[in-house]
Amino acid sequence: MPKVVSKGRDVNEAITIGLQLLDATKKEVDIEILQQESRGFMGIRGKQAVVKLTKLERETSASNHRAASPDLFDAFERYIDEEEHKEEYVSDPEPAPASLAGKVWVKDGEIQFVHSPDYFPMVTIGEGIELYRNDVLMKEKTIIVSEGDHFEVKVKGEEKETKWSVTMDTHKLKVEVKVQPGYKITRSIQDTEPAEHITLAAKETKQVKNTLQYADLMTELEALRVIHGFHQDQMIKATETEEEGTFVIAEGIKPQPGKDGWIELMIDVEDGTGGPQQTEDGRVDFRETKSFPSAERGQVIAAIHPPVPGKMGYTVTNEPLPAKQTHPIVLRAGNGVSLAGDKVIAVEAGRPHVEIRGKLVKLAVLPKLVHQGNVNLTSGNIRFKGDVEVTGEVEDGMTVETEGDLTVHKTVNNATLRSSGAIVTFGNIISSDLTSGKNNLLIAELGQLIGNIYRDVDKITAFIHQLTLSPAFKSSDFSRGGLQPLIRILLEKKFMDFPSQVKKYVELVRNGGVLLADDDWSLVGGELTHFFLSLTNDVTSLDKIKELSMKMKALHELSITPAEQHAYITIPNALNSKIYCSGNILVLGKGVINTKMHSSGKLKVSGVVRGGEVYGECGVEINEAGAVSGTPTLITVPSNQTIAIKKVMEGTIIKIGQIRHIFDQTTYQIHAHLNPDGKLLLN
Repeated sequence: MPKVVSKGRDVNEAITIGLQLLDATKKEVDIEILQQESRGFMGIRGKQAVVKLTKLERETSASNHRAASPDLFDAFERYIDEEEHKEEYVSDPEPAPASLAGKVWVKDGEIQFVHSPDYFPMVTIGEGIELYRNDVLMKEKTIIVSEGDHFEVKVKGEEKETKWSVTMDTHKLKVEVKVQPGYKITRSIQDTEPAEHITLAAKETKQVKNTLQYADLMTELEALRVIHGFHQDQMIKATETEEEGTFVIAEGIKPQPGKDGWIELMIDVEDGTGGPQQTEDGRVDFRETKSFPSAERGQVIAAIHPPVPGKMGYTVTNEPLPAKQTHPIVLRAGNGVSLAGDKVIAVEAGRPHVEIRGKLVKLAVLPKLVHQGNVNLTSGNIRFKGDVEVTGEVEDGMTVETEGDLTVHKTVNNATLRSSGAIVTFGNIISSDLTSGKNNLLIAELGQLIGNIYRDVDKITAFIHQLTLSPAFKSSDFSRGGLQPLIRILLEKKFMDFPSQVKKYVELVRNGGVLLADDDWSLVGGELTHFFLSLTNDVTSLDKIKELSMKMKALHELSITPAEQHAYITIPNALNSKIYCSGNILVLGKGVINTKMHSSGKLKVSGVVRGGEVYGECGVEINEAGAVSGTPTLITVPSNQTIAIKKVMEGTIIKIGQIRHIFDQTTYQIHAHLNPDGKLLLN
């Protein structure tokens, strides 16, 4: 049977040419499509349609026809040969099987498809891809592919420059470079298999490009005048890194801190025990209270060490950085001690006593006074710079005040006990006031007052300084007669409360007596009275007031520095009393009734707390709290502490920080505290 392969711009044209060559109609031939037409980019590498036509007729008829028109067949064969040499794609035509009809695919970055009258293929455009159909940019997400369409696909790459910055800290001790490497992203369309619906997807290749150069860093360091402490290895790492990072490329030398002067104690100054001890059967042995340290005459009790200076540092610009200045301790030698070079020597036998508050150190050897019998009208009040032991009672209206520890063997009734150290009693406390660490309480109160006075004096000196700069002041009598008239005017017009504050301070210092071993408190009180309260004719200068202001500032700073002194109170029972301690309070007997207790340390009661108020700055532990009668009992701690009670009666109030809770029934095993959200938890 006659066969012919023909080409054309499209399938229809190829079939028409083939029919002309065979001199036949469509009904007389069998048509096989060998290749669909396709359009290249701007007409380049486009493909024509190729079809194969087989004429359906008898062999004899075909032979006659071949013989009758040999020129026509020869011309067609020559045409095919010429086209094979012209068109590269005809040399090895790819057949288009019927299974590709109505499908679309991507090959070598080009969209190809086979049209079908029964099914139109579709293409979904992926992210970052631009699709042009017939030279028109498609804005729809999904498009339908129709016969005669030609497509162009574009994908955009991305390129980012390297970002870097060099910074130096305010102290010029460190230079850092922050590097964010650049990159180049190349994208291309992924090939897909033939399908009725495809999604165009781009594949990308990312190449990191760190363009930071070593010379760039050196130029920046030179601009910052960095000449010291280069880190060459970090500079190289910064230029080679492929990840974002920060590199220390230059570093100075920090100044090394020194050490302030300190005191080295050569003997033990702590008490051997903390008060009466409980035996194994639960009883309290009041005979074994504590062991006292002691010093003999001529014994070295402490050594004074001078401050050790620090080492200077250098910035990256080679500027010196001085180390923080170190300070020596300030030693106040009390009774019974003397200084010999850098050694503290005991000149009297007794108990060594040390108090450390910041850089201020007080050392003394305290004697002990043993009072046989009761403290009453016959003996008079006792005030002693040392330890006191009373073998009897302290009777109604009497006072015992000591700079050391105080021990009372029997009842304290309607009396006052004040001690800078510990207070230990073996008898009941009835309607009495007990204060242990009284000097700490007094210093805290004086410190608050002197702080307020110091701020007012600063304001007064500022007013006076402004007035001294005015011409009116220079021509007046104030410059010759002193500042007293001007001070009186300021106190009357602007600082009306100042005189009363000073009077209160002076009175507190006077009443403090033995509890204030430091004379600076009374000296400042005298100068305040002289400058601001007295009607003296002495010329008062601004420099003298400023000097007084500096003394007040030092005392205020001293008052807010915690003292390293170990005061505590240990008693068996208390009734209708007030008890204050700058350390721990321990009640080892039956307990306390209608008593107010304040402990700056831990408060422990082995018995009951009925009525009254108790406060423990470092927590409270009680065996039983409250009363059956509902007598109000208040137990308070700061917000960061706990209250532990084995048995709580109805009506008892606990307060942690600002959170209060009233028990409406008897409760056992309470462990009250605040959680991180400030909610009260009882267990």
